[in-house]
Amino acid sequence: MPLVPAAAILRRAQSGGWAVGAFNCNNMEIVQAIIRAAEEESAPVILQASQGAIKYAGLDFIAAMARTAISQARVPVAIHLDHGTSFEQVVRCIRGGFTSVMIDGSHHPLAENIALTRRVVEVARAVDVSVEAELGRIGGTEDDISVSERDAFFTDPEEAGLFVESTGVDSLAVAIGTAHGRYRGEPRLDFERLEHIRKAVNIPLVLHGSSGVPADAVRRAIALGVCKVNIDTDIRQSFTEAMRRVLEADPGEIDPRKVLGPAREAAVAVIREKIRIFGSSGKAPEI
Repeated sequence: MPLVPAAAILRRAQSGGWAVGAFNCNNMEIVQAIIRAAEEESAPVILQASQGAIKYAGLDFIAAMARTAISQARVPVAIHLDHGTSFEQVVRCIRGGFTSVMIDGSHHPLAENIALTRRVVEVARAVDVSVEAELGRIGGTEDDISVSERDAFFTDPEEAGLFVESTGVDSLAVAIGTAHGRYRGEPRLDFERLEHIRKAVNIPLVLHGSSGVPADAVRRAIALGVCKVNIDTDIRQSFTEAMRRVLEADPGEIDPRKVLGPAREAAVAVIREKIRIFGSSGKAPEI
């Protein structure tokens, strides 16, 4: 299957009432796990790289791994930049073959966020690359981005309507109570706010910080308009726990393949479970 813009998947998800999983990759094994899980579930998928992953592996390596994995994939896949914070970084990822980018200007005042996002949309639209933006700040820490509880704030529905109309963005990440990283307790999502946002905008909505959110809450968010659900921490946790089990069972093991192989299998299991929760199993033929 060819690479596709994320917007093509999200439009189908929105019309069908399901969501696509957007899974962060940090190394070769996780890239392989994402594609394999999607194939086993016959689900479209978004493979995304954060600033931290790009800094760790290098943009060329991340893009090459993704393209290699996708070249033999039997399901539609989009490559997405997660939480890009500058116009220059977005352009580098577009040139590197990404079919979708996120420009996160949520730390700017509204007018500056609109101006930055509009500029990215103008460039990306010319080469059929999808654009996601964020309004409101999602708490927690993800790679190089940290938002304290004091600084996190929820998305305002009226501002969301103005933002989407002013930028022409393809999808919007909203802050309704999720957070990046591990939760200290069970997250409480503001579904009433989400419902108001859905009424204010007609584009696909994105839920960041979804690892650790109960399945029922995720399904309810999808029913209220969320079409893309981001998962990173749950994958990292399952991956590293599997590695620890191998090394605890045999502290003398020195073959990385025997350590990372089971970790990859654990990641596949987690990703397949998420895909089923999101309702995207069996949806690949629709794209």
